[in-house]
Amino acid sequence: MRFRAIEEHRGCWPVSVMCRVFRVSKAGYYAWRARPESKRAAENRVLLDDIRAVHAASQGRYGSPRVHAALRAHGRRMGRGRVERLMRAHGVRGLVARPRRVQTTNSRHAFPVAPNLLDRQFTASRPNQVWLADLTYIPTGEGWLYLAAIMDLHTRKIVGWSMRDHLRAELATSALMMAIQRQRPQPGLIQHSDRGIQGGFNRSPQHPGGCCGGQTEAELGSGRTGPAVVAGAAGGGAS
Repeated sequence: MRFRAIEEHRGCWPVSVMCRVFRVSKAGYYAWRARPESKRAAENRVLLDDIRAVHAASQGRYGSPRVHAALRAHGRRMGRGRVERLMRAHGVRGLVARPRRVQTTNSRHAFPVAPNLLDRQFTASRPNQVWLADLTYIPTGEGWLYLAAIMDLHTRKIVGWSMRDHLRAELATSALMMAIQRQRPQPGLIQHSDRGIQGGFNRSPQHPGGCCGGQTEAELGSGRTGPAVVAGAAGGGAS
């Protein structure tokens, strides 16, 4: 198998380098190359060409089960295991479908739920009176990118945001800290989000003086209680 790999890549890399990498001798490689090809090897070479043709026709989507089924439909007779071994040995892989949706909200949890101070009254008379927070996800070539954003209900501007490759509390708290540091709101601000546990909005600070009146350093999720000024996970949702 190592000699076969060297043979297939001899146009890309020097034989001496590949022999050193694979820990085989150049003499052994050239002796292998001089030997007549076995019947099994010849059959595998032809089969591999057919496998690659089917794989390319599927735009790279087919894995070994579907490649095997397609070859069988064209009258080829071989075991599925043989197709799987050849595909694995030569790096022929099917595409793995990514989930079409990501769950960013889960209201079925046992965490404490902050009071719904907004109570579906989606109006604000001045900036920094009510903030609305939510999470979304963006598909990229390297996987899902998660975005947390905080919008001022009065100005409709995004006052804080954060992007991560995960849904841990850091995603939400970073967006909230950005909004606090940029806007410097007065005590009395209400931050409203849904009841989901992802992101940590339901563990926002609940301080008598608000989180913004000299208490921006307070840790989210500290577990303190008091008159709810910043409503992290509102009881009625943010819809």
